[in-house]
Amino acid sequence: MPEIAEVETVRRVLKSRILNKPIKKVTIWYPGMILSNIDEFKSKLINESFIDIKRRGKYLLLETNKYYLISHLRMEGKYYIKTIDDPKEKHEHVEFLFNDNTVLRYKDVRKFGIMKLINKDELDKESSINKLGPEPLSNSLTIDTLYNNLIKKNTNMKTSLLDQEVMSGLGNIYADEVLFASRISPFRIANTITKEEVKRIIDTSNRIISKAIEEGGTTIRSYTSSIGVEGNYQNFLQVHKREGMPCNICNTKITRTKLNGRSTYYCPKCQSVTNKEVK
Repeated sequence: MPEIAEVETVRRVLKSRILNKPIKKVTIWYPGMILSNIDEFKSKLINESFIDIKRRGKYLLLETNKYYLISHLRMEGKYYIKTIDDPKEKHEHVEFLFNDNTVLRYKDVRKFGIMKLINKDELDKESSINKLGPEPLSNSLTIDTLYNNLIKKNTNMKTSLLDQEVMSGLGNIYADEVLFASRISPFRIANTITKEEVKRIIDTSNRIISKAIEEGGTTIRSYTSSIGVEGNYQNFLQVHKREGMPCNICNTKITRTKLNGRSTYYCPKCQSVTNKEVK
């Protein structure tokens, strides 16, 4: 699943290639992923241009003069920039045709991605956006804010970090990496956290996500290059996908388990936990 670093990479590449090109036509082959009225979605975008592309957590915000097109890639969504003559491929569900006859196509094998068009003045009222917690590399990610979000949670740390209302942008890969770098067990109950540990989470999140963005994200399985950028951060992973391999800190074998249905990788020694810190 594309996480904050991958979505940020997509944002940067799209911003460099599709801005200020009037939209001639919008084609929707799979209406199920459009959360707006289909006819209005298409008609309102005609003659509009994307003037900026922003990001909030894992959401892309494609901005026009009048609207925000909110896009979430979910599990396997990808954008492709092609020409009008390129044949439609299987699993391509939405197409934006620009006046220079280039097209932006959205491909999603599992059809989980969503798009929604809203008026620009409605963004603050959009629940999917305004409920998001602070994200790495933002001024809003403070010790007090994250601490107050975590101590309300009676769930394990891995699940809590995946809660986008606690901290937005982290998914399965970076939650594993942040917890390992912070030396915090994924099994630890969030409401046992200390402010000192929260500071470590913030520091490691900022460092890891900054490096992951620099490397173009992590290319493994469902997230691969779709717009000319190959992610390299998989070469820096410390625990994720390293089951049975030695920990780079203590040489203990990395363990894989399931937490709430999600594969979780950790070092049993570096991320040890006491009985008081788990249910």
